[in-house]
Amino acid sequence: MSNKIRRFFLRHIRKMRFLPPKLYAHFHYEYFNGKKLNLDNPQEFNEKIEWYKVFYHPKILNQFVDKYAVRPFVEEKIGAQYLNEIYGVYESAKDVPFDELPNKFVIKGTHASSYNLIVKDKDKLDKTKATKLFTKWLSKNQYYRMGQEWAYKDVQPRLIVEKFLKEDDKNTLVDYKFYCFDGIAKFIDVHLDRDDDHKQECYDLDFNPLPFGKSARYKNISSEIDKPTNLKEMVQLSEILAKNLPFVRIDLYSVNGKTIFGEMTFYPADARSKFYPDEYNKIIGDYFKLPKLEKGQKVITEIN
Repeated sequence: MSNKIRRFFLRHIRKMRFLPPKLYAHFHYEYFNGKKLNLDNPQEFNEKIEWYKVFYHPKILNQFVDKYAVRPFVEEKIGAQYLNEIYGVYESAKDVPFDELPNKFVIKGTHASSYNLIVKDKDKLDKTKATKLFTKWLSKNQYYRMGQEWAYKDVQPRLIVEKFLKEDDKNTLVDYKFYCFDGIAKFIDVHLDRDDDHKQECYDLDFNPLPFGKSARYKNISSEIDKPTNLKEMVQLSEILAKNLPFVRIDLYSVNGKTIFGEMTFYPADARSKFYPDEYNKIIGDYFKLPKLEKGQKVITEIN
């Protein structure tokens, strides 16, 4: 089969998210990574993410990825002071009380990635259009919308309304994404200016730039950015939240020196986005020590 025909085949079959996970993972991985998947002996980071989706199913992951349900866990482990203020949680788009909300706020889908609406001026918000958008969000299941991300499969669709966060000297928040393996943070994936001019760079835990990036389609952070004054605290908090997990990405914000929890992610970019240069997909994959399936065990259901 020629590469062009194979690509055409993969583009269509990757949409068949009803396929058995062990079969579907092969098509999904090859389409986005351009390589064959080896589920028996995965080596690269995204290969191991595909394995994670297929075989690592502790029920508590449903809570961890739920942007509302995770809050009690975060409060228990590190404290309520690291949670952003919320104005409400709603199961129906029609229940969102726009008139009662402040002029600035953020609405997110609790059950999926990239369902975010940032409102900087409520007077300019088209409420009818927003309600239709939220209704669409609530009708989508992340597992079937993306690439069978198992942790989201049974998450209840809801809307969470949060306080709008802003640093005094920046137009948008900086995202600090801590890649944690066996409870140890290895590096930070930093994102700037998501709304206007998305840029990204990876840093070590002392905030020195690293020689790799998360996706070649993002611009590099060309100018120096200041090391967060609370970086040490963010590293410590991410490791507390990541304890006993083979891999998790802990997303945090630093708002005028105050650490705010963002979310927990087990499948960064749904295994679609590769590190570059290419050799780092294997280097970072080596950090990721997959748990072992016991003889006769189909999936892992407990966190060791």
